[in-house]
Amino acid sequence: MKEIRAIVRPSRLDRLRDTLRAIPNFPGVTIFKAEGFTAPAAIDKRTVKEELTDFTGKLMVCVLADDDMVEPIREAIIDACSTGVIGDGLVWTVDIATIHRIRDHSTL
Repeated sequence: MKEIRAIVRPSRLDRLRDTLRAIPNFPGVTIFKAEGFTAPAAIDKRTVKEELTDFTGKLMVCVLADDDMVEPIREAIIDACSTGVIGDGLVWTVDIATIHRIRDHSTL
């Protein structure tokens, strides 16, 4: 079991939701509001406005999925959220040791 996490642009949420729903047996997603900034070394020229507003609104996407679902979900996130511009975000996976369903105390 893995958790797929991503930081993405809020403007891509509708497209991301539609893309994820199209994956057969998609397990579900949790979205968090987040703020962050790109490392200054990654940006050639910054405007005065960019210097004065350090943080940009982002979304954190979290999906718990079986190992065989990781690649399709990761690809879907990248495809739906890519604009080709600095600040599109990141996707990574985290190993999950155990998951317990609160409703019935079962281990998944």
